[in-house]
Amino acid sequence: MKCSIEGCPGEYEAGTVMHTVRHHGQVTVIDHVPAEICSACGDVLLKPATVRRIEDLLQDKRQPASTVPLYEFA
Repeated sequence: MKCSIEGCPGEYEAGTVMHTVRHHGQVTVIDHVPAEICSACGDVLLKPATVRRIEDLLQDKRQPASTVPLYEFA
């Protein structure tokens, strides 16, 4: 599928991304999220089912697989 960014000549290809979201004041990183990624500009599209799965993970009370340091740029 052609990239949806105006003027970009790229095509979306299946891949995985690292998705970062702030949820209830905490930064959460979810790795290996399936996505469509533009081969030229890197734009990312997530399918509705993937977004629902991310929302489910954020509601899950289990401990994350690991934790990482968070640095402030300020």
